[in-house]
Amino acid sequence: MSIAQRPTFTNDDTASFIPVAVESLTIQSKALATVASYLGSELDDAVKLILSCKGRVIVLGMGKSGIVGKKIAATFASTGTPSFYVHPGEAIHGDLGMITGDDLIVLISHSGETEEVIKLMPSLKYFGNRIIGIVGNSDTTLGRQADVVLRADIEREVCPNNLAPTTSALAILALGDALAVCLIKARDFKPSDFAQFHPGGMLGKRLLSRVGDVMVTDNLPLISAEETVREAIFCMTSGRLGLAIIVDGRKLLGILTDGDLRRALIMDATMMDKPVREFMTPVPVTISANSMVSDAEMLMRKYKIRALVVTDARDDAVDEVCGLLEIFADDKH
Repeated sequence: MSIAQRPTFTNDDTASFIPVAVESLTIQSKALATVASYLGSELDDAVKLILSCKGRVIVLGMGKSGIVGKKIAATFASTGTPSFYVHPGEAIHGDLGMITGDDLIVLISHSGETEEVIKLMPSLKYFGNRIIGIVGNSDTTLGRQADVVLRADIEREVCPNNLAPTTSALAILALGDALAVCLIKARDFKPSDFAQFHPGGMLGKRLLSRVGDVMVTDNLPLISAEETVREAIFCMTSGRLGLAIIVDGRKLLGILTDGDLRRALIMDATMMDKPVREFMTPVPVTISANSMVSDAEMLMRKYKIRALVVTDARDDAVDEVCGLLEIFADDKH
């Protein structure tokens, strides 16, 4: 049957599939709770096997299990457990050469009888690899031969035909994530460690960069303490950061913010022609150019400010303005 000949749903525009989606999500959430209830000492055994592995964790699975396996391997690798995915079909035709005896194997097969996966068992046993099996039923070929078995047992697929790997794939994925979280805890894996594997993302920029690497140094809104508030407003407008930096040469004297202006206007309607010195904040929050961006972000969130004056202390311990740092917008990894 061609795509054009496939049957379609009714043209009833009032039909809603929200109840179907809600039922699907509800059934799957209950299935995950059931999988969680199966967990016992075998989970600790699996974590200990991975922690003691001198090689890599190699994940293998066919079809949807393979797709989920790729994600599990990627999560392991990005959280401190060297790991990669190997396709079982390719493995039995030469890619077994990628595996060493020091590697730990994670075999995924919900049925526990996937032909391409089972064919690998004799070779893996010969190499001396320890095997963690993720299966739907432990009383299967994979379940009986694996060193440690994690059950992703479900009552049925949420697919109306009980055919498409839906709930089973979710259960396997969730077990993989649970293992990864256990390993993160066991290794005391910190955000700074995570950032080392994500240097191109915003997280890496926040945690690995120093303030001096990302601060603004051009066209800083600098003004002397004797200039008027009116002139400071022009300076603030051109800088577009909501503040003016009050300096003597490059020596920091204070800052004038939008908030300072509002408070001053309430107290003194004639402030526009008075010197900035009378209204500035004399001891502003600053940060060193050599500080980490993550520390700067913590300061900015703590004091609820969107820009930090960056200073560079010279030999005479006088803070000199060398830049401005704007807060990062929230971003995806």
